[in-house]
Amino acid sequence: MQPNSLAAFYEACAPTANSAAGVLPPPDMGQSAGHFNVFPLADIPPGPPMPFTRRAYHKITLCRGRSQVEYADQTPHIGANTLFLVTPRVPYRWRPLTETPAGYCCLFNDAFLLPARTGVVLAELPIFQPGAYPVWEVTEADCATLEAIFRKMAHELVSGYTYKHDLLRTYLWELIHLVQKLQPAPAPLATHSAAERVAARFTELLERQFPRHSPQPALRLRTATDYAHQLAVHVNHLNRVLRETTGYTTTTLISRRLVQEAKLLLKQTTWSVSEIADSLGFADVAHFCTFFKRHAGQTPGDFRRLAVFGS
Repeated sequence: MQPNSLAAFYEACAPTANSAAGVLPPPDMGQSAGHFNVFPLADIPPGPPMPFTRRAYHKITLCRGRSQVEYADQTPHIGANTLFLVTPRVPYRWRPLTETPAGYCCLFNDAFLLPARTGVVLAELPIFQPGAYPVWEVTEADCATLEAIFRKMAHELVSGYTYKHDLLRTYLWELIHLVQKLQPAPAPLATHSAAERVAARFTELLERQFPRHSPQPALRLRTATDYAHQLAVHVNHLNRVLRETTGYTTTTLISRRLVQEAKLLLKQTTWSVSEIADSLGFADVAHFCTFFKRHAGQTPGDFRRLAVFGS
């Protein structure tokens, strides 16, 4: 149930006697705060299909050649010249559909991009926000620009330059902002009204409860009234604010997020339906099954069978 660690990644991708390809931890790894690595996709040795799970690190991948990216509870993306970003919050799986995919991948953790060093908080960027779907088809021109940055990072990673880790952070931020530019910018707001601040605090409280790592303890905030009390506002005021800013009621937003997490747990874990119901704060499994079928159009058991076995 815990996200796959960096150690697990290197163990799975290490060179073997049967393959010259493989990914090794970066040189001078202990000389930098945090972790960073970059490598061509050709270095990833052939092996069993990648598991659908969360990772304990961030990852940016550019794949030339057809591949499939399965991300959270979204419809799998199939295409060529695909760029995708992975965060520890959301499970994913990547499957190359060509024998020798080309491209690059870099992985890093939060400690490598400390706000004190960069002045920017990673989670503040839209592509790292909850609900973002950072998978894109990119043009040949964009591919060339992105590959140039990956190559610079790969060259610097093995250099003897004393300040190479600072330079690598600069290259990584350049890459992150190029990725960010692929996502349409939201219309700028002239001011942040009181309603917008309440809506933002509600979203923060809601997302703070996810992902679920164990059936217990159950969700602490479960209803519109729970959130209103936590935000020190009347439940009617919270409902009106969310309708104005998002177009949805408080209950609808909570329900949509519960369904999303339920789908991920059914697909990603071996928890029983009863354990998932407990984790998400339902009083009994029958109530959860009714709720899930109303919102997802099928029972939890049917959804799990289709998601795992495809039939």
